[in-house]
Amino acid sequence: MKKFSLLIALPAGLLLASACGGEGGVDEEPTTPVTPTTPTTPSAQANANANPATPSEYRRLEMPALHRGSDTVLVHKTADGMVNYITEWDFQKRAQRWSCYILTQDLLQQNTQRYTSDDNQYPQDPLIDTSLQWSEDPYYSNGQRFDHGHICPSADRLNSSEANYQTFFLTNMQPQFNAFNAGLWARMEAKVRAMAKTCDTLYVCKGGTIDGGTFGGYNKVYHTLANGLLVPRYFFMALLRVNGGNYSTVALWTDQITNSKDSGSSLSRYAISIDELEERTGIDFFCNLPDATEDTVEKTFYSTVSWGLN
Repeated sequence: MKKFSLLIALPAGLLLASACGGEGGVDEEPTTPVTPTTPTTPSAQANANANPATPSEYRRLEMPALHRGSDTVLVHKTADGMVNYITEWDFQKRAQRWSCYILTQDLLQQNTQRYTSDDNQYPQDPLIDTSLQWSEDPYYSNGQRFDHGHICPSADRLNSSEANYQTFFLTNMQPQFNAFNAGLWARMEAKVRAMAKTCDTLYVCKGGTIDGGTFGGYNKVYHTLANGLLVPRYFFMALLRVNGGNYSTVALWTDQITNSKDSGSSLSRYAISIDELEERTGIDFFCNLPDATEDTVEKTFYSTVSWGLN
């Protein structure tokens, strides 16, 4: 039997969380790379998840600030203690807000095949009671069939069968139309893996818009099925690249309805700054960076060419 570790499954609003706004993105390269500074204590960071009551995993660089509300943070670990990925699960909406994880060349080694099962392809997440998630698969309901859109992708976790299996938990899924999931989204994910092979570490946070509101004249939640399943209209990727001690960021934002048939030949059109992504989502990404570093790297991004975005 596979082993999993739950550090704390408490409403994230009881912990430390705050959001910060920012300016829109500018596609230009800073004069010099940003080397992060280190505060003397975690509490020196006004917007970090640094709090004696929180697990140390909440202070990892890929973690965004925790949401205020009915949320549970799920820290998925493999049996050897490695953090595989972390998810924020809204147990009232029964939807995930994001999954975050790291990519390195070692983690991208392909040592196993994609998990498959005849009767349990999308398992329940063992870290929380079924009363806090779906008691049965909600993606096939009322004559509608959505793809199970991985947020931490299977292809990003082929380094071990256990890590790959965990990516199939229903809590790591968002409903996506097949044309988008198998098309533009898949090409974005492949590009992220390519990015990770050119740097020391890539910190990734991804998700879909489940918190309502509008953007560009459309509702961020495209549809709610009769069974309560939320279908996000917009999907995002927040990326923090560390190479030679220098930090840089970029974000990708896309509409799964209007962009579903995009070939993905020019992904640069979806690139925005982290500050702009925070404005659109209300999520404070990479809040565990020292504040001065975060403020600098999130205002803009290196040229899209430097990220391999044509």
